[in-house]
Order: sequence, then structure tokens, then C-alpha cells
Amino acid sequence: MSKLNDGSNEVSSEIPDWSREYKKIFEWSPSRSLLASIRDYQRLSLSSNVFNKIILIKWATLRHRVWSAITGADIPVDCQIEGGLLIPHPNGIVIHPEVRIGPNCLIFQQVTIGTRLGFGAPEIGGHVDIGAGAKVLGNIKIGNHACIGANAVVLQDVPTGRTAVGMPARILKQDN
Repeated sequence: MSKLNDGSNEVSSEIPDWSREYKKIFEWSPSRSLLASIRDYQRLSLSSNVFNKIILIKWATLRHRVWSAITGADIPVDCQIEGGLLIPHPNGIVIHPEVRIGPNCLIFQQVTIGTRLGFGAPEIGGHVDIGAGAKVLGNIKIGNHACIGANAVVLQDVPTGRTAVGMPARILKQDN
């Protein structure tokens, strides 16, 4: 776990922990390579340098396509993902371009995050863990520090710090 500035072991829902995405130069980490290609594309698209716009963006796009094929993930280059995303097993992950994902989230394999009937995309808060095979669909908000269980189909908002499980997902009661 990463530490916050105050020394606690809590993972922040607001401050991205970029070390979670860090990849050494020759390290075999397809998910981190995919994220690096997305980050490069987004950084270069903001550049005013014509060389960057023409050559380097095409290179970043090519890298993205290669890593998308290797990982089997469909994560668009222009999606809004804040820093610190972990995708340990990226196979089968599908993310709609309009989805917003907060910092320090964890997404497992076969997750779909997208629209429902074409109206609005989910907004995922910070430090949200999404289990394998989960579907988060529609114009909904997932609160900070929430957990989505494996194979859950989430069609409603999930409050901060709560857990959603089942098909369709229900919010588990908190123990006091």
C-alpha cells in the first residue's frame, strides 16, 4: 500500500500515486505499458509542437494499438483516467470513452464500464476496487473507497465506502 503524506497506510482517493503505474524500461508489464501509451498520447495531444502532433502522436497511437491487442483490453486513448490506476490482469477490460475514473483505482479482468441505453457514462470515484467480471453501466456515480464485487452488475449509485454485490448489484449494509 502507498502511504499518504501524513504517514498513514490509507490509499488516497484524491492524490494520485503515480508509482502504481511506474514501469521500468525493459520490464514486461503489458498493463503498465498500455497505460503508458495512453498517458503519452494524452500528454502529446496537449503539446503545441507540430512534430509532436504529427509523428509522436502516431507513434503513441501505434503503441496503444499493439498493447491493446496484447492485453485484450479496450481502453480508449482519450478516456479520463486519473493517476495510480492498477490493472493487474487487463484481459477483457472495456471502458467507454466518456467514463471518468478517479485516482488510485483497481480494475480486474473482464470488467465493463460503459453506458446503458446510450445515456451517460459512469463516474468512478477515487480508490475504487472493481472485481473481476463486474459491469458498471449507466449514468451513475461510484463513491470514493467503494468496492464492486466480482461479477456484480451495478446499475445504481454506490455511496462512498460501501460495497456493491450481485446481479443486479445491491449495496451491502455497513457494520457499525
